[in-house]
Amino acid sequence: MGRLFGTDGVRGVANADLTAELALGLSVAAAHVLGEAGSFEGHRPVAVVGRDPRASGEFLEAAVVAGLASAGVDVLRVGVLPTPAVAYLTGALGADLGVMLSASHNAMPDNGIKFLARGGHKLDDALEDRIESVYEEHRTGAPWDRPTGAGVGRVKSYDEGLDQYVAHLVGVLPNRLEGLKIVLDEAHGAAARVSPEAFTRAGAEIVTIGAEPDGLNINDGCGSTHLDLLKAAVVEHGAHFGIAHDGDADRCLAVDHTGSEVDGDQIMAVLAIALRERGVLRQDTLVATVMSNLGLKLAMEREGITLVQTAVGDRYVLENMKEHGFALGGEQSGHVIALDHATTGDGTLTGLLLAARVAQTGRSLQELASVMERLPQVLINVPDVDKSRVGTSVPLASAVSDAEAELGSTGRVLLRPSGTEPLVRVMVEAADIEQARSVAGRLADAVKSALG
Repeated sequence: MGRLFGTDGVRGVANADLTAELALGLSVAAAHVLGEAGSFEGHRPVAVVGRDPRASGEFLEAAVVAGLASAGVDVLRVGVLPTPAVAYLTGALGADLGVMLSASHNAMPDNGIKFLARGGHKLDDALEDRIESVYEEHRTGAPWDRPTGAGVGRVKSYDEGLDQYVAHLVGVLPNRLEGLKIVLDEAHGAAARVSPEAFTRAGAEIVTIGAEPDGLNINDGCGSTHLDLLKAAVVEHGAHFGIAHDGDADRCLAVDHTGSEVDGDQIMAVLAIALRERGVLRQDTLVATVMSNLGLKLAMEREGITLVQTAVGDRYVLENMKEHGFALGGEQSGHVIALDHATTGDGTLTGLLLAARVAQTGRSLQELASVMERLPQVLINVPDVDKSRVGTSVPLASAVSDAEAELGSTGRVLLRPSGTEPLVRVMVEAADIEQARSVAGRLADAVKSALG
């Protein structure tokens, strides 16, 4: 079988790829592996379990809770909360692990399981591999060592989590948000209660859309993957700007007062300058991935801020930040990590920090974001191809080489397999949009031909 864990936990169609049996088995395996690693040394282990509002999260949560409790782990069920809230509470409550059930920005039929280590940090690859191998070993016959009697885990709801998390978010802001009118698009997702509460407590006047999750409508035509509703609402309500989250609210994109998109690169540019002014952008460095627009690098150079680029995936951004002690990093998708206040990307926190900068400067988001000029960038997702052969196909390498020669120093090409879906992403940047489209179209055709 292929590796279960992708770049962001285990993900797939709920009740087809991601079954109750798999969720239960992985949870038992995670408890055993973390116990072996010494995480539970000398005390009774505790896990925080949360989910987004997907209908399938209800039965998957039940399976995860059953698996953990059967392995002797006490469980605190925090209910529907954003991924970063589960990470925060895992750390704040001194829990031994956290589990989040969400497929983030994916469509409703998908779901996922993300395990978090003590402190609310993502598990490293070695631990994930170990969990997978232990799960597989026991799935094929080796019996688990199961506690009985008083040794089984106890399960209880922890309803204070939302207030605790919101208080944390509002408490880390450098200034309040009075005078701002902001539209919030919650993607009918995990932040539908958290985000409006946090912005209101911080002093903003808010208008909410996409804040009525029913288990089936998550990410459906709204949120950070579908910005049209937010753009229209910002203009209609005469708001200063709008904020959009994805299903599990670890991302944030924005829309300025004219209805124009402000992407993750621009948000990082604005926040990097704000943190540097406050003297908290450690080593005057921002961490982003190779998917970030060339315009971000040019803007940071002009501002005297170093841009470090990593492989694609927030885990690689986070690893680099932790290794070198950097304070800010993220992805163009709006997954922004403010490491002084969060252990993972936090869309609500990102939106609040962006709003705080607008309130503090008195300048519009459009003006603040104009520090960075986005070079034309075309991204094409090529589905139904063998993404494992991206790095080994000779014809594809030749096509990439030809494209790079054509673009010269005025642009760049990036091909990468998706970490969560069966597709290859083709990204082309160029000084001219028509050239970018032309080159990207030819490369997409080459991917289909070589890997189809």
